[in-house]
Amino acid sequence: MDPIAHTFTGAALAASGLRRTTPLATATLLIGANAPDVDVISAFGALFESLAFRRGWTHGVLALAVLPFVVAALVLLWDRYVRRREYPAATPARAGPILGLAALAVLTHPTLDWLNNYGLRWLMPFDGRWFYGDAVFIIDPWIWLGFGAVAFLTFSHRRHSLIGGSVFWLLASALILTTPGVPVAARVLWLVGVATVLVIRGVRLATDERSLERGARIVIGCLVVYIGAMVLADFAERSLVRTELAARGVADIEQVMVAPVPGNPFAGQVVAATISSYYIGEWHWWPKPTLEIAPEPIARRTFDPIYIAAAQTIEAQRFLTWARFPYIDVESDANGHVVSFLDARYVGTQRLLTPVVRLDRDLRPR
Repeated sequence: MDPIAHTFTGAALAASGLRRTTPLATATLLIGANAPDVDVISAFGALFESLAFRRGWTHGVLALAVLPFVVAALVLLWDRYVRRREYPAATPARAGPILGLAALAVLTHPTLDWLNNYGLRWLMPFDGRWFYGDAVFIIDPWIWLGFGAVAFLTFSHRRHSLIGGSVFWLLASALILTTPGVPVAARVLWLVGVATVLVIRGVRLATDERSLERGARIVIGCLVVYIGAMVLADFAERSLVRTELAARGVADIEQVMVAPVPGNPFAGQVVAATISSYYIGEWHWWPKPTLEIAPEPIARRTFDPIYIAAAQTIEAQRFLTWARFPYIDVESDANGHVVSFLDARYVGTQRLLTPVVRLDRDLRPR
């Protein structure tokens, strides 16, 4: 998920009552909820190194065991050498609750990241396999709305927090309203939700601490149910897509993805892989279960000598470490071939930065 969703998740957990467990509880939850994304530093490395490294080491089982201790140690050091030196009378943070909160917050991060079709490697560094939830879009407006509302109502008592929260709702609304493919009903529901949050904040309804905590727990429960429903729906979607494709004569399907789309839980982007092709389409639950498939599949070409030769380059290897449905686009002339590596997950959208390999007529890099 995006950093905003992770941050709101930590804030919602704090607002549910966990912030009262120990001093610096909220800070621990916010830091822990974002800690696995320390691997973003790989973006400053070599070309495509970030694709090969991200959502691996810092998101896997070893990180889940180590990062809570790192987060807790940093928070406790800050408490001892900064906070309590500045405020000697302040109550010390408690090590046990800080570690427990850090573990909870860190665990939320890969769990949320797993939900989308970008995926992550749960078993790193012991196993590099990718796992995909295919349940929730990488930027989910309902997670923003639910957890964001909890965070805004709980932590917007100071003027700068109120202004910052209001700016977020404005910018987020602009994004939801201008993103192609978001249904009109979803846009209306978003605006109604945002207006409701602002009205509650403006007239100061239910602002006592206990009421806010109860509201936060209700919202967290509702979003857990929503996410669970989306996960279960994905299992059903993949089964129905397989059955429908088989009825249309598509045989030997190796893998099916029905990926979430922006703001619409009743639709999904379909990629079905056979040994030679990718079948691209859309799935719709509403008004009735329907599968739409593009007339021409995409050739995988993974056994093509051009693909094999181009895949030996370091840039292509990094890309292929991450790619789920890789294929190539080839332009040939008298001098050789220009090979672009692509991923069928992103057909129909703006292409990610992808490796381009130039081969001569003897299939050697040039």
